[in-house]
Amino acid sequence: CDAHDEHDEHRTMIGLGTILTAIVTPFDERGNVDEESFVALMHHLAEHGSDGFVVCGTTGEAATLTDEEHLALIGLAVRECPTLPDGRPATIVGGTGSNDTRHAVHLTEVATELGVDATLSVTPYYNKPSPRGIVRHYEEVAKATEVPILLYNIPGRTAVNMGPDLLARLARIEHVEGVKQSNADELRLIDGLELYTGDDATFAHTLDIGGAGGICVASHIVGDEMRRMVDEPEHRAEIDASLRDVYETLFMTSSPTCTKAALNLLGHKVGGLRLPMVEADEHELAAVRAMLIRHDLMAGAPA
Repeated sequence: CDAHDEHDEHRTMIGLGTILTAIVTPFDERGNVDEESFVALMHHLAEHGSDGFVVCGTTGEAATLTDEEHLALIGLAVRECPTLPDGRPATIVGGTGSNDTRHAVHLTEVATELGVDATLSVTPYYNKPSPRGIVRHYEEVAKATEVPILLYNIPGRTAVNMGPDLLARLARIEHVEGVKQSNADELRLIDGLELYTGDDATFAHTLDIGGAGGICVASHIVGDEMRRMVDEPEHRAEIDASLRDVYETLFMTSSPTCTKAALNLLGHKVGGLRLPMVEADEHELAAVRAMLIRHDLMAGAPA
């Protein structure tokens, strides 16, 4: 898919869009990637508020995908990229992060060859590199691509934080053009970086402060309402308040447990999860069902 017109008022300078859904990876009853369901879901989301997709991110259970599955899914997304209601193609952002720089470089090289519009590169996790190590990591990753790189700061999962000063330093690396910020305490604009929030609960605030948008999960379920937050800024606070219980329910346990439960209840065949992730228990499933009913989303869904 080609990047969108950078001059559109609801596009960003790097043309990726405002609502990028971190799309789940559907599995069939045998636990294999269900490509047909993935394509169907991608097209459904494109019709309901999403500008593009982050493929093989945390919500896509990338940690339990083999490289072959991971890269095949990114390639499938590029080939089957849906057309948005305005006639333009959706954007595809490939998740290509790793805590092994060589591995991140490899994934980034192949994803670029497959035709992604951008890559999302999470901070190396578990091994807790120093700021100098993080800079060297991203310098190597940046050599592997010509498309925009979105940094991904999520200290709650990686055990390392990229503060504003480090992000400003990373912004000077060629091809590093944005950040997915999942540290709410440091959600702010950084010169040289497009700002995407990684938390649905701060999507409205990110728009208010002039950020590019969000890499969202709730857009699987309430994408039309999130689109209204973009298109109707005068109603943004009211809409955001009405969706607070959606955000809370979808993240009442580790993601994407409740998101997959909601999608299955709504008739989208996304299947279960791969261990160590487990499906929603009775309490979680009841909470998800109640949330969908409150928002009148169950009408027409399978019983």
